[in-house]
Amino acid sequence: MNASASAATEWRSHWTLPIAAAIGYSTAVLHTYAIGPFFEPLQQEFGWSRAQLSAGITITGLAGAAFAVPIGLLVDRLGPRLVGLIGVILMTGAFALLGTATGDTANWLLLWCVVAFANLWLQATVWTSAVASRFETSRGLAFAVTLSGASVAATVFPLLATSLIGAHGWRTAFMAMGGLWAALVFPIMLLFFRGAHDNGAKARAASKVASTAPGMSIGEGLRSPAFYKLVLASGLFTFTALGIIVHFVPILTDRGADPLAAAGIAALVGIFSIIGRLGTGLLLDRLPGQFVGAAVFVLPIIACALLFLDGGNPLSQAVAAAIFGLTIGAEVDVIAYLASRHFGLKNYGVFFGAMTGALALGVAFGPLAAGAAYDRYGSYAPYLVLTMIFMAVSSLALATLGRPRFGAPGHV
Repeated sequence: MNASASAATEWRSHWTLPIAAAIGYSTAVLHTYAIGPFFEPLQQEFGWSRAQLSAGITITGLAGAAFAVPIGLLVDRLGPRLVGLIGVILMTGAFALLGTATGDTANWLLLWCVVAFANLWLQATVWTSAVASRFETSRGLAFAVTLSGASVAATVFPLLATSLIGAHGWRTAFMAMGGLWAALVFPIMLLFFRGAHDNGAKARAASKVASTAPGMSIGEGLRSPAFYKLVLASGLFTFTALGIIVHFVPILTDRGADPLAAAGIAALVGIFSIIGRLGTGLLLDRLPGQFVGAAVFVLPIIACALLFLDGGNPLSQAVAAAIFGLTIGAEVDVIAYLASRHFGLKNYGVFFGAMTGALALGVAFGPLAAGAAYDRYGSYAPYLVLTMIFMAVSSLALATLGRPRFGAPGHV
């Protein structure tokens, strides 16, 4: 793609790609944003602790961390279209299978192993790789639109899951959500999700295209301090923020909120994450990315303070949800954007794959740690304090990244 192409030209030519990628990416977080409302009925039926209920997300995160770089290599070689199409079918089917849980812990963990395998095919690398191949001048906004799929998911999934559980029970709700999302997403992906490497015969030459794209070698990237700072910020952020997001409905219901009201407040995370993503995308195209990211990563400290000091107040709950949404709507965008600017596109799948691995480790242990904190102390307060500390460290890591080597055209 011509690096001097205007943002308007990019959007006129490829506007359907970020939208299709956003809808596809929503499937990647089906298990993260939909599982919260299932905690209470599962706990009532099987007597499991919240740490046990969260263990499945830990399995998924660990698998994502272990295979993030190989998936990145696969995307670099095959192109993202085929990987994404396979992933949508696998993930929606795997989520539906959770409705067959027997109450045996081994069975529950085995079902989550299936979810973990399916989720590997839907990592953010798949979607951002395709979009980065088409967008240069407006890459920040294009990434924001792409990753807003998770924001839509955070808005829709808690309410949809709660409604389905109330109407049909938790078993049918799992299966219905998987089936509905497959029917919605797969046709859109089939028609509109194509990166630069996915144009018919050109897909066979994807590895050649990737090799001539501007970017660092793997060795150069591994010697760069920016690589380790981005990995650190990625892991610490998701460890704390995702732990709170997964447990957000239980946090509110423990403070006396009605389950449907708690789900409604939690939906604010999704609504404001759309605002956060799009706003951050526009800022990334205009301001130094490391400072935009550092500012975004500070916001959850305010939200945690509200929940810690005044968590029973519905207004404080709503404001905290909105603040978390603004940040959750931007964190992957920031990391993906900074990875593409600091390391280029030559080995983007590998570098962002490593950061996706760090994000996945945070997803693996954050919800588990939040559940364990509640089981041990009868409160989420210790986890809120830990979140504030880790967010401060993440923000500092981004603020000290330095100037990117592959900056956007016109950036100073």
